[in-house]
Amino acid sequence: MAYDENLATRARSLLKGKRAIVEKKMFGGLAFLSNGKMFGGILGNQLVVRVGPQGYEAALKQPHARTMDFTGKPMKGYVYVSPDGTKTAAQLRKWLATGMAVVGSFPTAKRILRPKRH
Repeated sequence: MAYDENLATRARSLLKGKRAIVEKKMFGGLAFLSNGKMFGGILGNQLVVRVGPQGYEAALKQPHARTMDFTGKPMKGYVYVSPDGTKTAAQLRKWLATGMAVVGSFPTAKRILRPKRH
């Protein structure tokens, strides 16, 4: 599945200058990660936003948002936003900020240091 290059370009411009943002091609689309945690992405022409379990029901009530069912089953904590919901920079910025806030609230992963084997 290809992803909407125009939407990707628009998202990149809004994310420019933000710290620790990485993009990766994943699942046939494009994913945006902050500190290693996916907060959003693009599948086809749909924006994917991580809204978390607490924000899931509220996000589904927003115009142009729907259940993310990439695997055939609803993925709670993620929503798809249709192109009508990302037409303006303000709309896109709001959704990206939502995803970044969700992953920003997660605890920092503790790295397990293991002794080197000789």
